[in-house]
Amino acid sequence: MKKIEAIIRKSKFGEVKEALHEIEVNFFSYWDVTGVGNEKQGHVYRGVSYSTSDIQRRFLSIVVSEEFLEKTVETLLKSAYTGTVGDGKIFVSNVIEAYRIRTKEKGANSLK
Repeated sequence: MKKIEAIIRKSKFGEVKEALHEIEVNFFSYWDVTGVGNEKQGHVYRGVSYSTSDIQRRFLSIVVSEEFLEKTVETLLKSAYTGTVGDGKIFVSNVIEAYRIRTKEKGANSLK
């Protein structure tokens, strides 16, 4: 099993969620996060300077079986893409074990 952590633009979340559901990744957690990016300049709006170094993003945590890994990553890459700085990052790590509390199932069966 693999854990996929993705940091994406909040504006792309709807598209990403829909794309994940289309490939039958129906369970994942997400939350709003603030991070610091590479962009160093600020923006001026109506005479007020705003820092763009603190970036509002959405963080997704998805656990999938090995056979869903490539399809899930490709879906994230496609649906979160805008082609501009700040599209986000994807991290993949190993999951040693997973359990479903209600049925006591473990392993990949607990993800279904």
